[in-house]
Amino acid sequence: MLAWVPTQRLADELAGAEGVSVEVVVPGGGPLPPSAGSVEFYVPPFFPTAESIAVISALPALRVVQTMTAGVDRLLPHIRPGVLLCNARGVHDASTAEWVMAAILAAVRDIPRFAAEQAARRWSYAPTDCLAGKTVLIVGYGSIGAAVERRLAGFEVEVLRVARTARPGVSPVSDLPAVLPSADVVVLLAPVTPETIGMIDAGVLGRMRDGALLVNAARGSLVVTEALRAELESGRLRAVLDVTDPEPLPPDHPLWSAPGLLITPHVAASTPYSASTAAAFVRAQVLRYRDRQPLDNVISGPY
Repeated sequence: MLAWVPTQRLADELAGAEGVSVEVVVPGGGPLPPSAGSVEFYVPPFFPTAESIAVISALPALRVVQTMTAGVDRLLPHIRPGVLLCNARGVHDASTAEWVMAAILAAVRDIPRFAAEQAARRWSYAPTDCLAGKTVLIVGYGSIGAAVERRLAGFEVEVLRVARTARPGVSPVSDLPAVLPSADVVVLLAPVTPETIGMIDAGVLGRMRDGALLVNAARGSLVVTEALRAELESGRLRAVLDVTDPEPLPPDHPLWSAPGLLITPHVAASTPYSASTAAAFVRAQVLRYRDRQPLDNVISGPY
């Protein structure tokens, strides 16, 4: 069987696997390699381009598309009958949860302001807030949400949980308006679906308590950007965003200068640990496919 992977790291991980041929291919809109007609297992890049997604329809022997991310919203429309789509749920839990913790702590302890004062060579003593005693609401409580909660365990906080599917200890998303006013920190980890796009709009933001912190480690499209900017400009809310809408954020976008905002360029899962975990997962999936075993993380039905 032939697999296309986007990096040499993944190719090296699969080296020596009996019965598996591997090529490093990142489609860029030009002519495809002659092997395109034989590809059965395709891994798009971590940040898939339009060209690397569109090529799915040009691979006649394709049987599996394995993403490097948990989100699959951009690929779903391109998956034809007979092709399995698998995501990387669980692969980036540790790295993303660590970023969430760093984001929360940086914001509540005012680290960006102190960094600016250091750059200006000013010893600007000032007390800060702290995380202890706060209530943290996790919106989209899946494997990453559980990883965040484990890391919150020593910080003396109360954790609230919301997800599409209610279960013991986890409220349904329909309860979000009722629980929002109780939260000091709101962490977004929900997937992109027709229901979640724009879910954090002016009405939802308006229900957050004064001084609350919004942390988005999901996708920028979950938040109505102008509604968030209005709240930031008023000084009522603060935010830390690893994702934005639009993304990348244009240099002249007014969100850059919004007060109370820290932005990182979609780096939560971009760590050596995630890369190593992803490589091991892809290898395991390829070998399961080769051996005709059930694959993990198969996306079936509505995502």
